[in-house]
Amino acid sequence: MGFSFHITTIYQGADFQMHYQNHLESVYCITGEGEVETLADNKKHPIKPGTIYVLDKHDKHILRASKEMTLACVFNPPLNGKEVHNAEGAYELNDQGIEDNGTDE
Repeated sequence: MGFSFHITTIYQGADFQMHYQNHLESVYCITGEGEVETLADNKKHPIKPGTIYVLDKHDKHILRASKEMTLACVFNPPLNGKEVHNAEGAYELNDQGIEDNGTDE
């Protein structure tokens, strides 16, 4: 379909620097509170239930949770679920963004 959808928990007190060099990201906050800081301009944007933010320029950013957050995240190209953030906070880009699990479903 060209994207992947994930429900992610960010625990209270978490502070992550990330940079999705190979992916675009859209995030919707279901529960909790925090902020996303875009590092190009050092602007902090509050996150609370109902907030949606889009990182469509491969933005370097910091995600902070002042209360545990549940986020609905969409990535394009899709993630395969086995990615690990590298030193830059990015996910590596695999061949197609999806992984064949060997089933015909």
